[in-house]
Amino acid sequence: MFKSGFVTIIGRPNVGKSTLLNWIMGEKLSIVSCKPQTTRNNIQTILTEDNFQLVFVDTPGIHKPKHKLGEYMVKIAEDSIKEVDLVLFLTTPEIEVGKGDMHILEQLKQCDVPVFLVLNKIDENTADKVAETLKNYSEVFNFTEIIPISALKGKNVDELKTLMVKYMPEGPKYYPEDMVTDQQERFIVAETIREKALRLLSQEVPHGTAVEIIAMKKSDNGTYHIDANLLCEKDSHKGIIIGKNGSMLKKISTYARQDIENFLGTKVNLQLWVKVKKEWRDSNNLLKELGYKK
Repeated sequence: MFKSGFVTIIGRPNVGKSTLLNWIMGEKLSIVSCKPQTTRNNIQTILTEDNFQLVFVDTPGIHKPKHKLGEYMVKIAEDSIKEVDLVLFLTTPEIEVGKGDMHILEQLKQCDVPVFLVLNKIDENTADKVAETLKNYSEVFNFTEIIPISALKGKNVDELKTLMVKYMPEGPKYYPEDMVTDQQERFIVAETIREKALRLLSQEVPHGTAVEIIAMKKSDNGTYHIDANLLCEKDSHKGIIIGKNGSMLKKISTYARQDIENFLGTKVNLQLWVKVKKEWRDSNNLLKELGYKK
């Protein structure tokens, strides 16, 4: 009997959705950073084994939007809980049950699918705090399963995967078994560059930062030549991204190139430039060009 279905991972920003997906997949397909709201598209990632196929939809965290990009991020997160076979509601012990959580849970009550409470970061909290959080969430929603995990260390993640398969319906292979994502290479390259910017830049810059792939060509010897723009909204941010004598931009480029080479399996020549495009997050045309809106 072969089982298959779609799983959405949903929760507040920065609770570890992408980290969990990365551990399950063993590949860095979903952008991970310590900054909240780092996932901007609902990346579909496919895990296929002998008797099952799980298609994961990794969503942005649901939050109160401040601009058109934020509205888009929330919309795709909310849309992802419709027409799936299983929902993983991910949270952490540091987070009290609040209005944002209740907003998500009220929507989940309308969905006739299993909903797991997945409590992440249990390795960073006391047993009493974990137990208190599980009790608080159990009082406001009737979860199908409750699983405490550490996505960073992989604790209880295999058990979570087993439970997910248990609740999947019988079904076909929706994707070829060697396919691990439906995202194009250019998208993953852009997200890899953006991740390095998120990690290395100060708090006020990153979410006004996007990556525009200008060219991506493979030469006869197999080397990829990639030209990309790092977009920011303010002239002051441009200087921060470039750094003294270009030091920060060089660091972003070096770290990104290493991960891109691992992903593409070949040498990469990466050239980065910094451009100011004011209020790009409120420009429908720019958001479409950058792949954030269809």
